[in-house]
Amino acid sequence: MGYFGKLEDKFLAQQLRKQGLSYKEILQQVSVSKDTLSRWCRDIELTEEQKLRLMNNKKFGQRKGSLVAAENKRTERIAKTEKLIEEGKVDVGQLSNRDRFIAGIALYAAEGDKTDRRVGFSNSDPNLIKFMMEWFIEFAYTPLNRMRGGLYLHENLDETASKKFWSNLTKIPLNQFHKVYIVKNKKGNKFKKNIHEYGVFSIRLSDSATHRRIMGWIYALFNGKILTVFRGSSTVEQETVK
Repeated sequence: MGYFGKLEDKFLAQQLRKQGLSYKEILQQVSVSKDTLSRWCRDIELTEEQKLRLMNNKKFGQRKGSLVAAENKRTERIAKTEKLIEEGKVDVGQLSNRDRFIAGIALYAAEGDKTDRRVGFSNSDPNLIKFMMEWFIEFAYTPLNRMRGGLYLHENLDETASKKFWSNLTKIPLNQFHKVYIVKNKKGNKFKKNIHEYGVFSIRLSDSATHRRIMGWIYALFNGKILTVFRGSSTVEQETVK
């Protein structure tokens, strides 16, 4: 079975599970192993009515204990995940200006345009785009009217809705957007519509001085010689990382 056939089976299995069917009932319609089906559906929460139906179903009688155990494991896993997320937030704590400055340099080093004279950062995650917009304004002293928006979009996605979404998020006016790059979907690919709902967005700026300054920050950061200079504040703070 091909990759997309597997995805279709997974989608069907999850839809049947959401309808309250037992694993045994689902396996009559989807040809996969019981272990695979369990992995696909383990995080799907059943309604109380659906649980009652399964518990009262004679065909499911011998699996009451398994149902309870699976539900307990799912609940435990969700609780553990939420706990780890909260612990992660505590570990990070409140970010200082310097923290955000360094974080932006690291993000640009990973996802930013390295071509000389061209400043650019691309991502599909709205949180990262929003962070870098603020970073360019605060630390690279880039006014909004000099920024341009770029959009990489699959052909079956809504171009108008996507442009509006990114414009609202970044505050870059639509008249400062470049022409959208439309990607043709591969024939027979039914799942592209679920990838990057609003496409991949790029913050763009043509400015050699800004680009070279950022490249200097990246070089200094990864060579342990970064200096923090916040020219926008009343005091200039400098610190060397060794």
